[in-house]
Amino acid sequence: MLQVLSSAWALLLGMGLLMVGNGLQSTLLGVRGEIQEFSTLQMSFVMSAYFVGFLGGSRLAPEMIRRVGHVRVFAALASFISAVMIMYPLLADPIAWSLGRVVIGFCFSGVYVTAESWLNNAANNENRGQALSLYMIVQMIGIVSAQGLMLVGDPAGYETFVIASILVSISFAPILLSISPTPAFDTAKPMTLKQLMDISPLGCVGMFLLGGIFSAQFGMAAVYGAQANLTLPQISIFVASFYVGAMLLQYPLGWFSDRMDRRFLILLVGVVGGSGALIGMFFGGQFPMLLVAAFMIGGMSNPLYSLLIAYTNDYLGHEDMAAASGGLVFINGLGAIAGPVITGWLMGDGVFGPSGFFLIIAALLFITAVYAAYRMTQRASVPVDETGMMAPIYPTISPVAVEVAQEVAIEADQEEQNPQEVA
Repeated sequence: MLQVLSSAWALLLGMGLLMVGNGLQSTLLGVRGEIQEFSTLQMSFVMSAYFVGFLGGSRLAPEMIRRVGHVRVFAALASFISAVMIMYPLLADPIAWSLGRVVIGFCFSGVYVTAESWLNNAANNENRGQALSLYMIVQMIGIVSAQGLMLVGDPAGYETFVIASILVSISFAPILLSISPTPAFDTAKPMTLKQLMDISPLGCVGMFLLGGIFSAQFGMAAVYGAQANLTLPQISIFVASFYVGAMLLQYPLGWFSDRMDRRFLILLVGVVGGSGALIGMFFGGQFPMLLVAAFMIGGMSNPLYSLLIAYTNDYLGHEDMAAASGGLVFINGLGAIAGPVITGWLMGDGVFGPSGFFLIIAALLFITAVYAAYRMTQRASVPVDETGMMAPIYPTISPVAVEVAQEVAIEADQEEQNPQEVA
């Protein structure tokens, strides 16, 4: 662990600051949109736009890096991110915000691809798993910490937007000045969606539904808080609870995943997470119950990302896992684009109001559970002793880190099966 910190501290510090800035701008826009009297549907398009850009960036960033190199891509995207964050309060218009969110999503995706390939290069076979774990912990801590900064300035003013922009600008300094040399860059070509669907219908359907669940959390939680008349400190704690649940429950669920039928665990995760959403829906007037709901939803849905990838891998050879994971990430991105729009429509005054936020999350989680139960009737499970290890990863990372996680899991499996040969 100390070796990882000594070789990649600058990258981890920079990414931590970057995640603070990203988490802050997302929550801040949800609150500021209510102040500007944007409709819930308008805000849903604003939030969805981030995932449009993110999905586009994950496809185009690798080619950009190959053409002009890591440093130039990194610096250029950093400039756009900082500029857009300053633009938000100057151009308080839903269309302008939506365009800005497309740019922000594209740039953050490219930054993640770049940083994660650097991280992979900085690590070696012995500590790559530790490096990835540290990276994901830093990401979650950054998002949670960002919610506390919501209390520093008035969301109706400029200060908090400036803070977010400054954090992003500063985050690139330790990365660009301390990381060398720039790594070689390559990613696996994803499988076709038809191939993936044939291999793992549950993996594909689950990832699409999970995209909607996660994007509702990341994009619409603050919108819900503002619409439900929560105070600013309450909104910050509420949003943070999703990610605290994700951090605390990722590894326990991973432990269970390696010891039982993963389809049954997916079913349980869907039921528990959906039940948490129902708690928020029916007891949302009590703030402690809101926190319980957010903790349960985040604690179940975020680990579900890793679980679905691990389940799909059970039906693949090692040589196909990276390609399959790229396709699953793409499917997840498609679901993420639709999530905020549907959520915003359900949260409209003429539909369900604020409770629509929890309704859509509950519905998607229960559908996931039902489909997992159905798939259990369609083919026999893979014996537990023949399944691979679940690599703990979050939906906030790029396809590059997902591929690295796959490599780590494969190496761990091979070491467990043939310890003398690997040694």
